[in-house]
Amino acid sequence: MLTIQNLSIQYGDKHLFKDIAGRIDLRDRIGLVGVNGAGKTTLMKIMAGLALTEEKVLIRAKKATVGYLSQELETFAPGRSLYEEAESAFAEVLALERELDQVNQRLSALTETNPECQVWLEHQGDLQHALESHDVFRIRSQVEKVLIGLGFKEHDFNKDCHAFSGGWQMRLQLAKLLLARPALLLLDEPTNHLDLKSMTWLEELLSAYQGGLVLISHDRVFLNNICNSIWELSLGNLNIYRGNYDQYLRQKAERLAIQRAAWENQQANIQQTMRFVDRFRAKSTKASQVQSRLKQLDKLEKIEVEESEARVDFRFPSAPPSGRLALEVRQLTKSYGPLQVFSGLDFLLQRGEKMAVVGVNGAGKSTLVKILAGLVKPDGGQIRFGHNVKTSYFGQHQAQELDPNLTAFATVFQSSPEMTITQVRSLLGAFLLRGDDADKKVAVLSGGEKSRLALARMIAAPANLLILDEPTNHLDMTSQEVLQEAMRQYDGAIIVVSHNRHFVNVFIDKVLDICQGGGTGYEGNIDEYLDKLRRDRETAIAQENSAVSSRPRPQEVKTAPSPTDEIPTVTSKQDKVWGKEARREQARARQRHTRLLGPLRQKAAKAEADVDHLEKRKSVLEQRLIDPETYKRQAEFSELNKEYSKLDHRLERLYEQWEQINREIDQLANQEA
Repeated sequence: MLTIQNLSIQYGDKHLFKDIAGRIDLRDRIGLVGVNGAGKTTLMKIMAGLALTEEKVLIRAKKATVGYLSQELETFAPGRSLYEEAESAFAEVLALERELDQVNQRLSALTETNPECQVWLEHQGDLQHALESHDVFRIRSQVEKVLIGLGFKEHDFNKDCHAFSGGWQMRLQLAKLLLARPALLLLDEPTNHLDLKSMTWLEELLSAYQGGLVLISHDRVFLNNICNSIWELSLGNLNIYRGNYDQYLRQKAERLAIQRAAWENQQANIQQTMRFVDRFRAKSTKASQVQSRLKQLDKLEKIEVEESEARVDFRFPSAPPSGRLALEVRQLTKSYGPLQVFSGLDFLLQRGEKMAVVGVNGAGKSTLVKILAGLVKPDGGQIRFGHNVKTSYFGQHQAQELDPNLTAFATVFQSSPEMTITQVRSLLGAFLLRGDDADKKVAVLSGGEKSRLALARMIAAPANLLILDEPTNHLDMTSQEVLQEAMRQYDGAIIVVSHNRHFVNVFIDKVLDICQGGGTGYEGNIDEYLDKLRRDRETAIAQENSAVSSRPRPQEVKTAPSPTDEIPTVTSKQDKVWGKEARREQARARQRHTRLLGPLRQKAAKAEADVDHLEKRKSVLEQRLIDPETYKRQAEFSELNKEYSKLDHRLERLYEQWEQINREIDQLANQEA
């Protein structure tokens, strides 16, 4: 489907790619891995045709479509709702549908005796056949399935797509790609903005995807569950391994061991040759042999040993002594205007316990940790920290609070002056701020570097309760493993929000699932939590099936075979004439239904437009009501709240009208069928 051959890219003395080659076939599930800066995103852009390469370096099969999800937001059409933007993935099919509507309008204006009528009826039939072949009647169900699978709610469908945050807009981009179903799907960090439930759904969908797939991800579980091949970029080379990520690690270790042994053997031979040269260089009788050995060395192809990715281990400072209770939360409540985040939330955390907070996006995970960190005030409930509990917080926007005039080194050292210079540099190195990068000022660091620096600063401060919100967002695999091991060894308590299952699975011992305004606690790690949810779901399905099977069924009646069963069909000339007349009668029936359906469809379109207008206004109101600044201005907040309530009632009435019109349309459509 797609072949890369002899691809080379060089920047100065550095080879990004050195004559790399690979082939992607249908049903390949390729994980593209490598250290930061190895060229993963560059290679993916080349595959997508967005980066220039030499001729014949990239060979793509004819009619093979490619879809690419980058980490950059695309620009959506102005004024489109979420549903409309997602539906635009079917642009060609929708164009046929609009053409059919125009033909129907034309037919509704013609009489049956009009000579043009037959031509338009035949065109109508062709369009209907084309739409049926594209499965047009399943478009809405497909769009809804993908949007809901990625975490959107039905009441989001009519909201303006520009009203969503960047993370939700990235989900919309992903939804459009999944709906378009290209032959080759290229995904750059598709799980960055997904919660646990959406990630599990995406895994199942991609595992069954009929095309080829290449993905970049720092989520080890995601790569393990989907990939059947790993492409590793290292030292300008592309190394291809069969199997998932865990199998790749084992195969790579074996390959590096063999490579190291071959290098050591070659070095021993080189040293032996050089000893011979040094010993006999001055002897004329050995001159020809010396020259021969030197020529052999010149022709020798040196074995390069791939160095393992630099890894600096570190440990958290010992947790200061504290009482047995770390944290107790009782009946915690938080709302933003009419939107309730959670109510009556309870949980308990003892000294040394490590808890993951999970839930769908918007459930209130980040709000909860901000409340615990003292950044947001709750509306009600009790938060009680234990004796001598000292908290340290890392949030998704902590990087914005760094002093731009300090160096990375000074930022960490100021936070924990008892650390030695070596300890500070080791800590920074573990988060990819090595060598000269440690002495750069914060102002010149990239967004990812600032985020890693903020995490390092938080870790350096002595505490016995760590509160972290998505700490792995800007970490590569090696840095994640370093932090993971440090958190496993940490003797204090931890509360962590993370969508990275492999990262938290190793060190947590309890899970808090925030759902529907409350919280449910589970003992164990993420795997055990997911297993329990799976068992509960299977039990519920089994009980439902048992209840259905126990209901009395009507007595089955066996029907006799039809007289036409197994009789060969013979088409006579008269049959063809009758068939033509039947088709004409069907066309005339369609025309009658078109005349009846026309006014109803116009009413439905107007009702839908009214709903769309009110939904957009509702979305604007919701955004203003959840803004803490609006809440401070009580007069403005009260007026907005009243408008929101009235608008909600109007929408309910419009929904009822719209549903009634659509029921009438369905009845007419069923009569036609």
